[in-house]
Amino acid sequence: MNLRLDTPVQYVKGVGPRMGALLERKGVYRVGDLIEYYPRAYEDRRAARNIASLLPGEIVSLKAQIVSIYSIPMGNSYRKIYDVAVKDATGQIHCKYFRIPYKGYFDNFRPGQEVRVVGKVTLYRGQREFHHPDIFDAAKDEAGQEGLLPIYEETEGLSSRKIMKFVEKALADSGDTIPELLPSWVLEKYKLPLRKESLHKIHKPPQLADHSFSQLKSPYHRRIIFEEFFWLELFLALKKAGLQREEAPPMKRELALAEKLIKSLPFQLTGAQKRAFEEILTDLCAAHPMHRLIQGDVGSGKTIVAMLAATVAVANGYQAAVMAPTEILAEQHFQNATRLLEPLGLRVALLTGSTGAKDRAAIQNALKAGQLDVIFGTHALIQSDVEYQNLGLAIIDEQHRFGVHQRNELKRKGVFPHFLVMTATPIPRTLAMTVYGDLDISLINEMPAGRTPIVTRVVYENKRVQVLSFMRQQIEQGRQAYVVYPLVEESEKVDLKDAVSEYEHLKEMFPKIKFDLLHGRMKAEEKDQIMKRFREGATQVLVSTTVIEVGVDVPNANMMIVEHSERFGLSQLHQLRGRVGRGTQKSYCVFIMGRALSEESKARMEIMAETTDGFRIAEADLEMRGPGEFLGARQSGLPGFKMAHLVRDAEILQEARTAAFELLRRDPKLVHEDHTQLRAELTRSQGAVSLAGVG
Repeated sequence: MNLRLDTPVQYVKGVGPRMGALLERKGVYRVGDLIEYYPRAYEDRRAARNIASLLPGEIVSLKAQIVSIYSIPMGNSYRKIYDVAVKDATGQIHCKYFRIPYKGYFDNFRPGQEVRVVGKVTLYRGQREFHHPDIFDAAKDEAGQEGLLPIYEETEGLSSRKIMKFVEKALADSGDTIPELLPSWVLEKYKLPLRKESLHKIHKPPQLADHSFSQLKSPYHRRIIFEEFFWLELFLALKKAGLQREEAPPMKRELALAEKLIKSLPFQLTGAQKRAFEEILTDLCAAHPMHRLIQGDVGSGKTIVAMLAATVAVANGYQAAVMAPTEILAEQHFQNATRLLEPLGLRVALLTGSTGAKDRAAIQNALKAGQLDVIFGTHALIQSDVEYQNLGLAIIDEQHRFGVHQRNELKRKGVFPHFLVMTATPIPRTLAMTVYGDLDISLINEMPAGRTPIVTRVVYENKRVQVLSFMRQQIEQGRQAYVVYPLVEESEKVDLKDAVSEYEHLKEMFPKIKFDLLHGRMKAEEKDQIMKRFREGATQVLVSTTVIEVGVDVPNANMMIVEHSERFGLSQLHQLRGRVGRGTQKSYCVFIMGRALSEESKARMEIMAETTDGFRIAEADLEMRGPGEFLGARQSGLPGFKMAHLVRDAEILQEARTAAFELLRRDPKLVHEDHTQLRAELTRSQGAVSLAGVG
């Protein structure tokens, strides 16, 4: 039976509707998805191993007998660590699971059972262990299954062995329909094997396959990784080519307002701020719209640079719009602008969902009549009834919170608006150049002079009383504090402190301190009122969830306490810590950990204790968790990765980027015969990949 790549997966021999439904849970809907459901590791059966010979760091396969299966409660938590002890003639080793692979997984095993264990040997507290290995019933091993066997991510009712059979059948029945997508000159230049051959070898390695397979570094893995990166880079190259073809009347270097603003500041601009502003000026004076990203750590002074850009637009007769993801952040920008821009004669206003009908009508009329120079707001700025007289500059803060649709709506509000986007999510520069490859990047990597370093401490929960006592001392000295929790309300499933109940508890402990509670389930108006009270000093301690993660600026708040900090990612922890240290007084951040800690959680907390450098933290975050969040932070439509890894495969990424941009230089409209298949694939997937740059 010949299968097409778009044939529903249930029609692969042996799959059927029931197994097809299980595969769909893993994102496998069509034959093409099944062929691209790559092994996550390989089991090497060519060299028998025993427990005594195991070395830390090795990925091994061995036969053993189950000694015991038991679970260990994690403190007062509902979570458990599962331990499967196995032995052979040479010794015993523990297989530990900090999460269940799927419900009922451990019901498959019993003491005395012969199993095959496949996984990476880990050294933990001086003992060799497996963490989350694959365990298979040895009795179900089939004769002839030797050599290097692929291991696939399982789900309940769908074992790795079954998936291997389904993939083999799909490849056998659809081999003739697998197209070669990369041009011949790319294959030749980068010494890449054919796609069809690579898919077959990845799913069924040759008998003489070396260790490069286990490390996902064989020529065949490299080919698929290159292709995944190539699609991403071609997407970005096409987008950039389209942006560069747009035309805009160049602005003039009108710097009188900018110079007045700089002179009014109580501090000197850093070299990085001056450099970023000069790069923006160059863009504004070019013949096509600016599409620039300002990337800077928390507190590095991105907003001042954006305000300087706004003064240049206004001096050239244009309006500027500053769009933020939350009302709290939009109001904060507006308040800063009132202080900085109004004394220069600029007319500013704030427009959000909470703006009253009467004020909204007045602001919209003034905006349309050109009686406002800079407008601040949220998504309200792109509503259909909002019109601008002459929008020339759109500034977007925390741009990963906005999608393509919102940016396009803002674009339609102006004839040719320049775009300046900002992010406080640090990304290593080489990665940023790739993930944000359609944007030019200005990096603000210096902190303003006079910023007081934040004292960071990581403690266990038995030190909580001392931490809260120190917080009380800071409050008594006239300071303010944040206390952040991972949950809004108590959960039966997880034993973690929650914001609502702890807010009540803290009020009882410290009756003289004024507390307030903030979380994401509150209405926008209520949140704004709470933040206003805190900014004005009416509230001394703000008990919150991560809703205060981005953008909140209260200089008098000098203490941040994060409960159950092991439950947060590195990026979140860094953003939370960045809420303090914004004034002149010494600031403190205390991360309180629960007792049930994984090795990864401990490593995260060690990094936070060691450094406040957002770029160093971002690199560690990428190494530990992978790059999913940073890709997820980009606009919808980016091709995803099934095998490629932005950190591990950085060299291949650079090659793919070079190839994609060279392709468009050689053949901007993709009309060459060698690019026919590639163009057809772009056309087929144009819902995901913009063809605007092809023309």
